[in-house]
Order: sequence, then C-alpha cells, then structure tokens
Amino acid sequence: MKILLLGSGELGKEFVIAAQRIGQTIIAVDSYENAPAMQVAHGFEVINMLDGEALDRIVAKHQPDFIVPEIEAIRTERFYDYEKQGITVVPSAKAANFTMNRKAIRDLASKELGLKTAKYQYATSAEELQKAVQKVGIPCVVKPLMSSSGKGQSTIKTESDIEKAWQYAVAGSRGDVIEVIVEAFVDFNSEITLLTITQNNNPTLFCAPIGHRQERGDYQESWQPALVSEKDLYEAQDMAEKITEALGGAGLFGVEFFLTNEGVYFSELSPRPHDTGMVTLAGTQNFNEFELHLRAILSLPIFEITLEKAGASAVILASEDSTNPTYTGVEKVAALPKTDFRIFGKPTSRPYRRMGVVLSHDSLATPIEEIIERAKTTSKLITVNS
Repeated sequence: MKILLLGSGELGKEFVIAAQRIGQTIIAVDSYENAPAMQVAHGFEVINMLDGEALDRIVAKHQPDFIVPEIEAIRTERFYDYEKQGITVVPSAKAANFTMNRKAIRDLASKELGLKTAKYQYATSAEELQKAVQKVGIPCVVKPLMSSSGKGQSTIKTESDIEKAWQYAVAGSRGDVIEVIVEAFVDFNSEITLLTITQNNNPTLFCAPIGHRQERGDYQESWQPALVSEKDLYEAQDMAEKITEALGGAGLFGVEFFLTNEGVYFSELSPRPHDTGMVTLAGTQNFNEFELHLRAILSLPIFEITLEKAGASAVILASEDSTNPTYTGVEKVAALPKTDFRIFGKPTSRPYRRMGVVLSHDSLATPIEEIIERAKTTSKLITVNS
C-alpha cells in the first residue's frame, strides 16, 4: 500500500519505521526539508498543508491508498473529498477534521455524548477572553483551538494574566484559526493517556493506561502502567469507546483523561499515536503504539495487547537555537542497563524543543517510581549542543 503521511515529526518517523518493516510505501510530507520522518521514508514533499490546492496536488500526484495525518495544521476539510475519491483517511475524515480543532472535539464530547469535561468557553479576542474567564472562573487554562505540544497554552491565575494569555495563545496557534478554549481548572490527582485502538472488523482494544507529567503544556515523562483504580479505568474505557465510535474509522487514538476525587474527566483526544505513548518503545507491550496504529489501518487483526514490562520515557530538550544540533553523553546512556534512547534527527533546535527521548524498562514487579526516576536522571546525561 502507498501511505501519504501528513506531518513528519518524531511520531511520524517511528510510524514510517513500523510501516517499512512490513513492506509499505511511505511519502512523508511537512513544511520543511529533512524532517525526521522524511529521513526514513521512500519519498517526501515540502508544502504548506494549510494550502488546500497544494494538498490536492500532492494527493493527485501520489494517488495514495491511505492518508495518515500526524499534525494539526492541515486543511482537513479536504479530507471528505479524498474519501469520496476512494482514499482512506486515517482514522476517518470526520475524526481527522474534528480532532484537528479543539472546539469540534470538545463539543462532541460534552454536548453530544455527555462526557464529563471541565467547564469551558470560547473566545476570539482579548475582550471575549475577559468575559469567558469571568464565566469559567480563576484559575483557568487557555489553549489555542489548533496547536500541539503545549504551544500557546497557559494558566490564568489573576486577572492581570488575561491579556498576556491571549497574546501567548495567538503566537502559539497553528493554522489560520484565531480562537481559544478557556477551561476551568480541574483539581486532578493525575493525568492518563488511554491508547485506544479501533478496528474495522474487530473489537476496540485498550492499552494499559499511561501516566504522564507536563510542563508548559508538553509532556516531560510518561510511564506505563499508570496506577488507576478499576472503577476509573472502566469509566475511562467507556468514554474512550464512545468518542472513538462517534468519530469512526480504524486506527490508534490517544485519549487523555484527568483522574479526580469526583471521577474521570475527558480532556483531549488525538487520532494518531500520542507523544506520551513513546514509552511503548521501551518494549512495555507486545506491539508499540506505532505498530498498533499501522495494523489497525491495514485491517490486520490484533488478537490481543499484552503488557510485557513496566517502562518510562523522559524527554531530551534543547536549551538554545541551533541550525546544526549535536549531542553529547549518548555513550553514557548506551552503557546503562535496561535503558535505551532515540535521537529524532530534527535539523534545527530551539529552547525546550523535544529532540529525543530516553527509555527505561524493568519487570512489572519493579515500583514504577524507580523506573521513572531512572529515565529522568538518564535523560539529563544527554546534552543538545548548538
């Protein structure tokens, strides 16, 4: 099969590697040359994916069997036309279109499906944001409707933060949608990602829950399995199945939840492998998240997902701008037991850009806190140099 991958970051790179292993053809697309997934794909294209005509041209040029989105900033309304042409959009045109915009997915979850979410409002200007904050209450979280990896996300703690939050959200927004969602602050005990796999002819499957910690709206460490009560896990699985069924199609969804004293709250959803799911590269499961996504897309039956080990991931961040980043300390990490690493191969760096990840694993009997601490400590051994 020929797969057109729209977005070519580190998640796309691992997906391409998984696809190459079972003989698929991948064309990687992004807005800049030498993006990570391009380095391992059969071919590549450099376009602005918000340019609908440019997107139409490369779809017509390559005639793919599948279109697999990896990022948000895509002219997703074109996907409905591609489906009519007989191209499979992953997981579906509806799923990709809804989840590329926080407004559509939040309204689907809250208003149509009745899932428990934080109280929220929308705003298209600083003035509207002021009114939205009054309705939602302080503290609250502001996010662009279209962004990823925490870009443009901030917390309003006092009224003086509102104007700054608006400017930061606009600067961090992807695409041409200048609108934000304002969410009431949820007093949660922990956050989890529930990797949910929908299949064309087989039941929906769930991976063991993944815990994660965020800074600046972006994940810093993730671990599997996360400690979740049976009641909360059942509630999260029920919510995940309802929303993925409503979106349709086959593939892996990263569904995020807050766990609170009042139960489980739906947070966000990505219709593709999730950054926190990179922990599965530590061999925690019989199939990692990228292999599961691919198998579901190709309608290859997935008999079961088994938890093989406990594991953790910790990010390697850049600290400065560079057009030729290099790395030191990898030999120290390579010498450690039950440890691995990935360098993504991004051609440029900037402060806080995710450039790699350290992976740690151990037996399921090992306290997960030990594995998380090992991954955190080890990730600091690798330095990104300008």
